Amino acid sequence: MTKTLAVNAGSSSLKWQMYEMPEEKVIAKGLIERIGLKDSISTVKYNNQEDKQILDIQDHKKAVNILLDDLKRLQIVSDIKEITGLGHRVVAGGEFFKESTIATPEVLKKIEELSSYAPLHNPAEALVMRVFEEVLPEATSVAVFDTAFHTSLPAKAYRYPMPNKYYEKYGVRKYGAHGTSHMYVSAEAAKLLGKPLEETKIITAHIGNGGSITAVEAGKSVDTSMGFTPLGGIMMGTRSGELDPSVLPYIIEHDSELENAQDAIDMLNKESGLLGVSGISSDMRDIISNKETNPNAQLAFDMYIDRVKKYIGQYLAVMNGADALVFTAGIGENSIPFRAAVLDGLDWFGIKVDPEKNILGATGDISLPDSRVKILVIPTDEELVIARDIERLK
Repeated sequence: MTKTLAVNAGSSSLKWQMYEMPEEKVIAKGLIERIGLKDSISTVKYNNQEDKQILDIQDHKKAVNILLDDLKRLQIVSDIKEITGLGHRVVAGGEFFKESTIATPEVLKKIEELSSYAPLHNPAEALVMRVFEEVLPEATSVAVFDTAFHTSLPAKAYRYPMPNKYYEKYGVRKYGAHGTSHMYVSAEAAKLLGKPLEETKIITAHIGNGGSITAVEAGKSVDTSMGFTPLGGIMMGTRSGELDPSVLPYIIEHDSELENAQDAIDMLNKESGLLGVSGISSDMRDIISNKETNPNAQLAFDMYIDRVKKYIGQYLAVMNGADALVFTAGIGENSIPFRAAVLDGLDWFGIKVDPEKNILGATGDISLPDSRVKILVIPTDEELVIARDIERLK
């Protein structure tokens, strides 16, 4: 038996799970959320216990230190050197990484070079990997790429309608993200449907602080909402999602606070989405709790729902229907109002939710018996996919 730690560093979170491998037994798991916001939350679950702290966690480096301290403080390990395998979710692998790989110094350098593809993620992920490398140099460290699952996209989906040279010379194309999650929940959905994965059409909605929607046909990603970077696609916590490219030069010309394109991109990545429209928060829970009294929070909620619905409609068209629509990740799994609002008005497509099943903690089928498209809530388990890849590459 060995101890393996799967680490999933999101734009504002650090999710982790410790396993005994190869048994795939979960020893402990935790989530550090709202990184960079006031009242950050660190939760650890172990031995049927829960330890929760409310802290101000400024960045991912501090989050890693809290994680390591918690492992020792709660006696989950007596020595962190008991951990022999480390796996890290990495958002952007470009066209360089088409599968998981050992995190050598050269791989880490390339991950950092690809930061322009995922500016909110790759730098944090590389930082987290380097911090762990310092304290656990003997552990096998594996990088697991979100983009790998989307390498099955056909050219008509991943190419942009631009001159060919921008793809051929500069690699400008759709790469997608959250691939590990989309792969896992689509496979679990096939089990719930009682059908071979190769015979299914599934729309997977990974909705957290960042979010993406994917059309999965026969177990392969055939289209996905995120694009060249995770800035594309639906509106998110702090990201704008898709907009007219002409907005960029226009706002740079007219807003004296934006000196160049990078300033504008930073604004679209870090100050937009739910935060930008509501003016109060990037957290969907805050938006929902304030939307009855705050018109901007209501608008942010309505815009978010609108964008998600549109992608579901697109992918019903791309695959000529679907066997199931899957909700996963923080908002998708836990927000009753979010799911209800997205599903409202989709009955023409044969998508019918059972309100009595659409409750907090719901998992599995929440659709009405006559729903042509099954509505499934499936907790994602990117960490298990990561742990399996560590074991495979040791």
